[in-house]
Amino acid sequence: MRYSDEIIEEVRSRNDIVDVIGQYVHIQKKGANYFGLCPFHNEKSGSFSVSGQKQMFYCFGCGAGGNVITFLMKYDNLSFQEAVKQLADRAGIKLPDEDNSPAAKAMRDKRQILLDINKEAAKYYYYLLRSPVGQKGMEYFKKRELTDETMKHFGLGYANITSDDLVKHLRSLGYQDSQIIEAGLASFDDKFGTHDKFWNRVMFPIQDASQKVIGFGGRVMGDGKPKYLNSPETPIFDKSRNLFGLNYAKNSRAGYMIICEGYMDVIAMHQAGFTMAVASLGTAFTTGQALILKRYTDEVILSYDSDEAGTKAALRGIGILKEAGLKGRVLDLRPHKDPDEFIKNEGKEAFEERIRNAENTFFFEVRIMQSRYNMADPESKTEFHRELAQKLCEFQEALERENYIEAVAARYNIAIDDLRRLVATYAAKVGRAKPAQRPKSGIQNKKLPEDGAKKNQRLLLTWLTDEPELFIKVKKWVSPEDFSDDLYRKVAAELFAGMENGNFSPAAILDHFTDEQEHSHVAEMFNTNLIDIETKEQRKKAFRDIIIGVRQAGYDRQKKELKPDDPDYLTKTIQGKKELERLAHSDISPDD
Repeated sequence: MRYSDEIIEEVRSRNDIVDVIGQYVHIQKKGANYFGLCPFHNEKSGSFSVSGQKQMFYCFGCGAGGNVITFLMKYDNLSFQEAVKQLADRAGIKLPDEDNSPAAKAMRDKRQILLDINKEAAKYYYYLLRSPVGQKGMEYFKKRELTDETMKHFGLGYANITSDDLVKHLRSLGYQDSQIIEAGLASFDDKFGTHDKFWNRVMFPIQDASQKVIGFGGRVMGDGKPKYLNSPETPIFDKSRNLFGLNYAKNSRAGYMIICEGYMDVIAMHQAGFTMAVASLGTAFTTGQALILKRYTDEVILSYDSDEAGTKAALRGIGILKEAGLKGRVLDLRPHKDPDEFIKNEGKEAFEERIRNAENTFFFEVRIMQSRYNMADPESKTEFHRELAQKLCEFQEALERENYIEAVAARYNIAIDDLRRLVATYAAKVGRAKPAQRPKSGIQNKKLPEDGAKKNQRLLLTWLTDEPELFIKVKKWVSPEDFSDDLYRKVAAELFAGMENGNFSPAAILDHFTDEQEHSHVAEMFNTNLIDIETKEQRKKAFRDIIIGVRQAGYDRQKKELKPDDPDYLTKTIQGKKELERLAHSDISPDD
């Protein structure tokens, strides 16, 4: 169920966008707006703008834009309903239940109980680690060189050596055995009854992107088996669709994320300042996890152990990243086994260097492929070149394939024409033999005429929202029908109607466009900067040019839509042209 427009407007109006974004991003006032570093892409100079007047944000660097609800959706990866609820809670607004049926209410109540149980368990494990009972757990973490701050940050804990310690604690809080078992924290059998799932282990709480504890990982103290134990699948915990450390890594804004194997790798990396690290949850990296990462980044660096198992995991991970449409690189940790060991021995700066030089996934695969051949044997070397040529055929785009042919030929000292012919032979078999078409010059194509027309329309919409008092003058010369594109006309119609009634809101208009691409375009319409306006004359000229440009675009569109066999074709065409000529001789000014 979607909340009513009235509820959404109340939630938005009670949450000032400057105050909300200011809790996440350092912004400073410059002129009428606030500016800071964009949280949605990596930048060194602040192009992220927040307007208190429009109740909107917009990044002039990456194009991200929207209202306070959109911001929370993008920043915390929330659904629309989740973002509205979070803002409603912030403002003390009670929202209607999405579904009041008994079944839906029971499901919500059950989920909340399971979350509460996991939260209480995390608190108890946290307490035990810092008590005399958890001494050996604390010694383990200290030996791994974790600071008190890091242990607190990740909520690390300890499960007592007795087999029903947590069960007794949760019972004392009023929870039933069946609920504790369903939460994944206990098991039942005839011999021991209800007993703890985790005991004699250091504990790693697993949180979802909203910081809720949904499960645990536990490492045994001593030589017990299994070494690592994770919570089972529950109504709130799906291993294949969650990642350890994501609740922190999603806010790193590094421009990439690092996926590694274990909890300690993630924690050690975060402690060293590499807060973009996450790990899969006791399972192999999955497509579901890759799609989660895609919500936050378009590039993932694989950081697996440098042993044979880690190499196989990396090769498998590369395929998953490709399937999810993510760019990938592979971290070379040799001679060390894992990130934790590398950082302890080589330090932060050396790890940063390895990240900068992380290997292209294609060349990582080729390097592993080459290790299977004897390059001193001509026959084996030829077989390597043949397999390499077949691998180059994986690039469907001819230009990309040609770029890799050049790079491979140079790296492996292969005559480029010979390699190209070999690739063409294999590519022909799979229908990819079309030669690459390289650009003949570096000159960009000229922008289409409608690009300029749309810019005039965006400038007018932005100017109106910046100075709504201009509407009384703009409407003399321009109507929504003068806008040349369906989306622009729809936005203009809503804005003009709101201004006519004295209740316009760019932030409210944005909510009417749920498609992500449309939403971004509409945000841009209200955030297009006017430049080189310093004098009254420049202001008048810019305003006049924009008004005439919008009307011209509207005339051009209407003329295209008229059919030559329309009996009024000639009349409407001539009339439109006369109106443009009359406009060109009018005194069009934004000021009296």
